[in-house]
Amino acid sequence: MSLKLDQVIPWGRCLDEYIGMFSLTSSDLKLNILDCAAGPASFNAEMTRQGKNVISCDPVYQFTAVEIGDRIQETYQTVIDGVKANLDGYLWNNFESPYQLGEVRMKAMQEFLEDFPSGLQEGRYMTAELPVLPFENGQFDLALCSHFLFAYSHLLSEKFHLEAITEMCRVAKEVRVFPLLQSFSGEESDHLNPIVTELKKRNFSVEIQEAPYEFQKGGNKMLRISKKSSAEK
Repeated sequence: MSLKLDQVIPWGRCLDEYIGMFSLTSSDLKLNILDCAAGPASFNAEMTRQGKNVISCDPVYQFTAVEIGDRIQETYQTVIDGVKANLDGYLWNNFESPYQLGEVRMKAMQEFLEDFPSGLQEGRYMTAELPVLPFENGQFDLALCSHFLFAYSHLLSEKFHLEAITEMCRVAKEVRVFPLLQSFSGEESDHLNPIVTELKKRNFSVEIQEAPYEFQKGGNKMLRISKKSSAEK
């Protein structure tokens, strides 16, 4: 893979945030889950500790824990400064300040870094990237993707989004994508409506649902996609 670590700004979220972002129920958490473009989230580590089944994939996993950790340290202040510069773009209900946000996220990323070497050996972390995944058809019950698709609409084409979502639908019975805003602008991605229309044409069941999580203002919606059953077609 051609990814260079100096092109990446690693930023990880914890299990509680995943539960909110993706409206995960206790039943959902028992499913066989794929986390796409997972980055340095502690979701896998926390779920594994509870005896749950998660595989996380991301091209950044080609690097070592030390290399990823160094890059987190290099870019951490840049991220926090960006949040400080746009305080009004966020809801400060769950976090008291950018400083506390940073503490929570650093704790999650540290948990990832501690879990990463063993998780890599166990096959829970895999170096892979959308829109082509190295998994079997229907291998997972649920695929999750946060803060990648739609968030980077300024870099990733509508075609890429469509290929990525249909690929996740190939390997999982259901796909959930959060949020639907383009990063930094706070506006809904221009790709969203055309992609929803095209997925419906291809006989996918598609819903936009509110999630019980909102940090970036307006960023409280997720896309749920699944293959229609023969009875629905």
